Amino acid sequence: MRQLRSLLPCILILPFATAFAAPGDPAVLKDDPAIKAAFAAVLKNEPEMIELQARLCAIPAPPFKEEVRAAELKKLFEHYGLKNVFIDKIGNVVGTRPGAKPRPNVLIQAHLDTVFPAGTDVTVKRDGAILRAPGIGDDTRGLAALLATIRGLDDAKVQTPGTITFVANVGEEGLGDLRGTKQLFKETLKDQIDYFISIDGSDPAQIVFAGVGSYRFHVTFNGPGGHSYGAFGLVNPVHALGRAIAKIDAIQVPVNPKTTFNVGVIGGGTSVNSIPFEGWFEVDMRSPDAASLETTKGKILAAIDEAVVEENARWKNKGTITVDVKNVGYRPCGQTPPESPIVATAQSAVRAVGLRPLLTASSTDSNVPMQLGVPAVTIGGGGIAKDAHALTESFDPKDSWKGVQYALLLVVALAQ
Repeated sequence: MRQLRSLLPCILILPFATAFAAPGDPAVLKDDPAIKAAFAAVLKNEPEMIELQARLCAIPAPPFKEEVRAAELKKLFEHYGLKNVFIDKIGNVVGTRPGAKPRPNVLIQAHLDTVFPAGTDVTVKRDGAILRAPGIGDDTRGLAALLATIRGLDDAKVQTPGTITFVANVGEEGLGDLRGTKQLFKETLKDQIDYFISIDGSDPAQIVFAGVGSYRFHVTFNGPGGHSYGAFGLVNPVHALGRAIAKIDAIQVPVNPKTTFNVGVIGGGTSVNSIPFEGWFEVDMRSPDAASLETTKGKILAAIDEAVVEENARWKNKGTITVDVKNVGYRPCGQTPPESPIVATAQSAVRAVGLRPLLTASSTDSNVPMQLGVPAVTIGGGGIAKDAHALTESFDPKDSWKGVQYALLLVVALAQ
């Protein structure tokens, strides 16, 4: 309860008028013959979908270079019977499973991109049933679960009153800055999304109902530069950078709501015997609470300015350090109220597949619709993923079919 109260300040609730029926009850729907047939199809198909997951993982999709994997998803969307399949101008793959009516339109998606740069070895290695490769869980599992959901619905010929839209989106990771999802709401599917589901992570019991917001800055310190011996006494951009990082490290942030900062990348200089003309770092700060996020941003910006003043003063202004702070990422915080129909339905669907739901906060594509007031949750795709964002990432397919059954049941319940 304390966590819930701490998240409330960052809720942005906009009017959400529904002209369609309330969601169906997953506890009732799971006994429908068509859903039973879909569940059976999911279980039967899962070994093949795990192989597909491995194949997709082996297609590199580094940040801003998702095109090859996107082309494969487009083919698979068409192969599994989606209608009006296209790739929008930013690179999202979109396909539709029409219902009896266009609304409600339930969008369910998984992201194409990984955190790993071009050139990373994404070959899938096997350790018994366990798959090992960078990106095998985050979010190749999401893509596999998305495709398995489409196939399960199609195999059982499930009909829904509303429409289901499937998306494989770009730009979820790192400096992608949720650009794919932002594009969906800004232009591609503007005013057409009634419910939003992101598949990200593996644990289907976890329901992300609150979005952890973030700022990301690229901070560059500039100076004249010179010889390390001959020009000694000149202001040093890397020294200013070090002062800034030390000051950032000393910042106190709230434990509740959890608020964080991290200097994750650093660079600059030309040689060990040269006073550099440039030094830079990238810093990330996060919180589910908008006020805490803004306060932390203010403290970090102040620390950077203080470091510049101190470096200039240290060398009696022999040369001048300047700094350029570029905002390279912003994820809005937000929340889908726990009592909302989508969260209640997601919890019921988790229970219907024999699991115990857990509400949690995270930073995912759902941040965008949450901030806009569109009902949204992020769910897991099943199985057991470990070491996300590490070269040692792995995926254990144990009971992975439960994640697909859960996703399928949830979209059908919402598409009423």
